[in-house]
Amino acid sequence: MATPTPVRVAVVYYSATGTIATLAREISDAAGSEGAEVRLRRVHELAPQAAVDSNPAWAKNARDTADIPEAVPDDVEWADAVLFGTPTRFGNVTSQLKQFMDTLGPLWAEGRLADKVYSGFTSSATPHGGQESTLLALYNTAYHWGGVIVPPGYTDPSKFVDGNPYGTSHVDAQGDNPVDETARRAARVQADRVVRMTAALKAGFAA
Repeated sequence: MATPTPVRVAVVYYSATGTIATLAREISDAAGSEGAEVRLRRVHELAPQAAVDSNPAWAKNARDTADIPEAVPDDVEWADAVLFGTPTRFGNVTSQLKQFMDTLGPLWAEGRLADKVYSGFTSSATPHGGQESTLLALYNTAYHWGGVIVPPGYTDPSKFVDGNPYGTSHVDAQGDNPVDETARRAARVQADRVVRMTAALKAGFAA
C-alpha cells in the first residue's frame, strides 16, 4: 500500500547463526513492497571474535551480513515504525539487542520514541523455547517509550498455521530447520500489518 508520505520502517535485529537475519530480510522486503521506505540494520556484536569463530554458522552469518549497516539511534528516531528481531535467550531478549535499546535512553527522555509503532520477531532452537516470553519482554521496553504495539494477531488465515499472535517466530532446531515458507509468510503478514497500521496512524496525526 503506497501512501502520499511513505511510511518509514526500521528493521533492527540481532542474529547469531542467521535465522533472525533471514526473517529480517523477509520483513524488510515485504515492507518495501508495500511502499515503505526501509532501513535494515543489525546491532553491534558484543561476543568476542573467538566465540564467533568457534561456531561455523555464527562466523558465516557474520560474513554474510557484513554489508548491512550497524544500527544507530538515528535509525529509530527516523522511523515511523520499528520491527525488532532477536533470538530468544533463556526466554528473553539477547544482550546485543538489549544493549542497543538501552542506548536509546536520551531519545526516550526527550519523548522522541513515543507514538511510533513497534513490533517484534524471534526464533528459538526448540518448540516452546521461550518465543512468547521473549516477545513480551521485548514489548515491555516499548511500553515505557510510549510506543504503539502492533502485533500480527490472528488477523490472517496463515496465522492459524504458524500459531504466534505476538510476532513472527521460527523453530530452527539448532540450524537443522532452515526458515521455511510458514515463517516467511508470517513475516510478510506482520510487515504488511505494521505498514498499514502505521500509515493509518500517520494519516490520523496529519488530520
